[in-house]
Amino acid sequence: MLDDGFWRLGFIERPPPSGWRAFTGQGISEDGEDCGFNGRKIGIGNLNERGLEQRSSRNWLGLLPLAVVLIIGGFLFAGLNLQPKEIPSVLIGKAVPEFDLPALPNRPKGLKTGDLKGQISLVNVFASWCVSCRAEHPLFMKLSTHGVVPVHGLNYKDEGPAAIGWLRRYGDPYDRVGHDLKGRVGIDWGVYGVPETFLVDAEGRIVCKHIGPVMARDLEEILLPAIHALRQGDTAKC
Repeated sequence: MLDDGFWRLGFIERPPPSGWRAFTGQGISEDGEDCGFNGRKIGIGNLNERGLEQRSSRNWLGLLPLAVVLIIGGFLFAGLNLQPKEIPSVLIGKAVPEFDLPALPNRPKGLKTGDLKGQISLVNVFASWCVSCRAEHPLFMKLSTHGVVPVHGLNYKDEGPAAIGWLRRYGDPYDRVGHDLKGRVGIDWGVYGVPETFLVDAEGRIVCKHIGPVMARDLEEILLPAIHALRQGDTAKC
């Protein structure tokens, strides 16, 4: 016989209802008749099975948040291992998008699709609010000064006066600059952020895409060899 102080049903523990002496498995009332719940006789075995099923169900539900966290963590871990500069572009080997951007204030030449045909060139996506753009800017100034390759600018989501002020302060290496105030042309180019630089061949096809600031090593080991290969009629490797 169980403790008179509590009435135990499987894993449920609560005081017994009035009129019950002790629960022995059949539910014996004061008058000796069998009693059940909801009109059915229930024994300890049935209650224990039901308790185990409820425990199992609750255990599985308890594991769901952990499973969700593990799945999200797996995706984040994979993203951390992906190098931003190695993100592929679906535009490699394809013609540059059709676009026609106006010039910046007090600058005579904007930038459009037709300007990128007939010669190898670089298209640099920049903005006055871009801190990383300052790191690569001296290299573009050298390319322009020495006439290595034409460099065009795509001014991305920037105010015209701010962009002009930035070029006056740090130098203007660009042959042409297109003002992409709304960033719509940048979307067509597949721009992830600023800065980005594209190498375009003489047929107007995108050959290379560099994400992030172009540093001296990037220029010497990737872009300049690719430009040389294109001029020799070879395939550029980026």
